[in-house]
Amino acid sequence: MTTALETRQDRRRFLKNAAMGIAFAGAASLFSAHPASAAKGEDIRPFHVSIPKDALDDLHRRLTATRWPDRETVADASQGVRLRTIQQLVQYWRTDYDWRKIEARLNALPQFVTEIDGIDIHFIHVRSKHENALPLIVTHGWPGSIIEQLKIVDPLTNPTANGAGASDAFHLVIPSMPGYGFSGRPTATGWNPQRIARAWTVLMKRLGYTRYVAQGGDWGNAVTEQMALLVPPELLGIHTNMPATVPDDIAKALQPGGTMPSDLSADEKHAYEQLDDFYKHGLGYAIEMANRPQTLQGIVDSPSGLAAFILDHDIRSYELIARVFDGKEEGLTRDDILDNITLYWLTNTAISSARLYWENKLNFFEPKHIAIPVAVSVFPDEIYAAPRTWTERAYPKLIHFNRLDKGGHFAAWEQPKLFSMEMRSAFRSLRQSI
Repeated sequence: MTTALETRQDRRRFLKNAAMGIAFAGAASLFSAHPASAAKGEDIRPFHVSIPKDALDDLHRRLTATRWPDRETVADASQGVRLRTIQQLVQYWRTDYDWRKIEARLNALPQFVTEIDGIDIHFIHVRSKHENALPLIVTHGWPGSIIEQLKIVDPLTNPTANGAGASDAFHLVIPSMPGYGFSGRPTATGWNPQRIARAWTVLMKRLGYTRYVAQGGDWGNAVTEQMALLVPPELLGIHTNMPATVPDDIAKALQPGGTMPSDLSADEKHAYEQLDDFYKHGLGYAIEMANRPQTLQGIVDSPSGLAAFILDHDIRSYELIARVFDGKEEGLTRDDILDNITLYWLTNTAISSARLYWENKLNFFEPKHIAIPVAVSVFPDEIYAAPRTWTERAYPKLIHFNRLDKGGHFAAWEQPKLFSMEMRSAFRSLRQSI
């Protein structure tokens, strides 16, 4: 993920189960952002996912009728998502994938909707049985969703069943960002990371939390850092797995025509090379969403087109997904991948989610001068592996820094055990404040 500012400036020269029978009409023209008989105001209403069979039948018909492009003229992914990979994905989606399994997993969790700043916010809210659990709000990114965080719910809320102690327990809040998943889709401009951050502080206060921490990666990092900049007294600290640490001189050197500084350490050089490659070869999706999101009508009409667009986020995530559809065992399964893509399809949020890139004016990787405690986990296959030197300069109150041996951009989804261990370690020093 990158931002509108980066894409324009650098590359333009770049959520107790809610089994209440509240149905969610969730596909294309049947989509509704408001559960039936929903009260407004500050009420928190139970939410239940129930996708109509007609919507799933329509998806199947569209997959069967996919019109394929010619095969790429190269023997690698340099021209984008390879035909073999997307055909394998569509074949499995059409013949073997079962949406009702993930629907049941979602409905086994307590889900809710509440209106904040004129829009319905959907969220998962799981309270731990352990006393003194630390409230934690976790924000997804693009092309992610609440699906990313499902694997960390039990490890974080029920630590004694997952190799940790009761003192490591969290109460967990997982919202869907506006325009994503089961949250409402904005009908006017202005829903940028700063506004989402303000909404999240309202959400946590509405849930009655007087002390909490926040976590995010990708857009989740942008929102979480903006929460920190608001300095709400309830927010004790934040954690990110995709930090904003790039120094000004490095950012300048990464612009077209720039040269890598000669005095970088090995970790700094590696991060520079990762960023350079991403800026040169990995920004196509971000450029279009930042500049012309409404033009992406094809991915609203074609599920295979949507899948290809989502897969083409960053090269290491794409390569992992390609291996999965080749039959290899990885951090993700074929169902994992299609759960997320199908959520985008059934909620018709391809374009509404894309508009966040258009709304954003932040330079994503630029340090934001955060004054509260920050914890950072560096996964090796992230867009860039932030060096400790840059991280310490970016976050003066750094309370945790760890480089992991495995994992990439979708860390909680790919490596939930490692991610959960990081959350316990990252916030341990702040628990005395609750």
